[in-house]
Amino acid sequence: MASDPVAAAREPLTLISHRRQLRVRTKARHQFIDLTTAAEAAVRQSQVRDGIVCVQTLHTTTAVVVNENEPGLLQDMVDVLERLAPAGRGYRHDDLDRRPGTPPDEPANGDAHCKAMLLSASQTLTIHERRIQLGRWQRIFLVELDGGRMRTVSLSVLGTSAPV
Repeated sequence: MASDPVAAAREPLTLISHRRQLRVRTKARHQFIDLTTAAEAAVRQSQVRDGIVCVQTLHTTTAVVVNENEPGLLQDMVDVLERLAPAGRGYRHDDLDRRPGTPPDEPANGDAHCKAMLLSASQTLTIHERRIQLGRWQRIFLVELDGGRMRTVSLSVLGTSAPV
């Protein structure tokens, strides 16, 4: 191990890629599930010192956002989304006759798809010194827009380890 910082900077870094999937059971049609602790655990497991973590939902009626975990604010977000894409508004997606091969148990969820398009399917955050760089109040959320049901979230960590 070099004690000279210049020599240490020249030591080769190891590129690390780590992937993990989370299965999350949602309970309500609209729900915010805090994934911050799970994302932090994935970063710890990865041994990445500096890099990025991508948190991605694998569903078209969920989203991933970064915001504050304050109950009033979370309800305000649901209210805004509901005003922008209210349920029962006559979405073409809900007209199952227009969609051949659709299973008979397909839900009327055109509003959930529209809400998801207003948000994002993923968030990519930086890692520095083994910590996700989040502000004081920031948390990572899976946003359920058509629940409750089982959901899958992909966590991918990419970065370098500390020199050995």
